[in-house]
Amino acid sequence: MIPVPSNTKVWLAAGVTDMRRGFATLASQAETTMRQDPFTGHMFVFRGRRGDLIKVIWWDGQGACLFSKRLEKGRFCSRRCKSVPREAA
Repeated sequence: MIPVPSNTKVWLAAGVTDMRRGFATLASQAETTMRQDPFTGHMFVFRGRRGDLIKVIWWDGQGACLFSKRLEKGRFCSRRCKSVPREAA
């Protein structure tokens, strides 16, 4: 179990992300497109084109974390939205 602080926000990237990217490039994308600092302890979620893969980056205070999840069946839901970043509730 990975303890995540209760005040952690989850930011969802609008659109499609190149899933070949690693932490450094995804962190740069969070800074430029979402206008958020990826080293604040919040989580940033990116979805691939096919929709069966997401990557989550998170700075836990000690180092960079990169999590990925690939579905064997189905796809992660995605709403069509503007490129403005939206904060998860």
